[in-house]
Amino acid sequence: MTPQILAALAAVEREHAVRVLFAAESGSRAWGFASPDSDYDVRFVYVHARDWYLRLGEPRDVIEQMLPDDLDVSGWDLRKALRLFARSNIALYEWLGSPIVYREDPAFAVPARELIARHFQPAAALHHYLGTARTTFHEHLSGETVRLKKVFYFLRPILACRWIEQTRTQPPTAFAELVAADWVHADERTTIAELQHRKQLASEADREALDPTLAQWMRDQLEHYARIGPSLARRTEGNLDELDSLMIALCDR
Repeated sequence: MTPQILAALAAVEREHAVRVLFAAESGSRAWGFASPDSDYDVRFVYVHARDWYLRLGEPRDVIEQMLPDDLDVSGWDLRKALRLFARSNIALYEWLGSPIVYREDPAFAVPARELIARHFQPAAALHHYLGTARTTFHEHLSGETVRLKKVFYFLRPILACRWIEQTRTQPPTAFAELVAADWVHADERTTIAELQHRKQLASEADREALDPTLAQWMRDQLEHYARIGPSLARRTEGNLDELDSLMIALCDR
């Protein structure tokens, strides 16, 4: 799909008179547990010519396209992206950490990745991942049977919570890196490996009973991170001047 994705990004540039600074895969393909029929979720950051930002009004700052072959292409204008970046936006941080990158301007990507550490807010990030895990558990994993894919939609955010608990840093985007961390126990890795093997053999619609021991472990994890979340101190806000400088430098190129 890479040629189609690159063509779609080039079309965006022509049609909207923008320059794509960064484009990467997000969602299950970036995490590493996509199904064969999973969509391609391409997320990108783009910049307009400098004069576009000198208007009194603020035109639409999002570009969204649904294309053939299950290709979902969506991007944020640079000013919008940097405003969200300053507020510790997890989605944007995950794009920058994606293992599948389609386009990358080093003038944007390199400093942006370096600045994550100064703007990352552990308490807010843990709240985000815990909320995702909790919603997945109650909506998809509390019935008599479950889809294995949804088990991984719980495991990834809960292991991201553990990463934050241990390091106070942005978790990696790839699920394999979360599983490989030193604080993931050997028995947990064994269980995850078995689940991955079963998922590879199952079709998207297959359902099975959730192991009671695993279900209890999930409830224990939710309770644990709900308990420790408030104890994570909020960091001092990052310096907006450095983001302003990045914005100016990229508009001037």
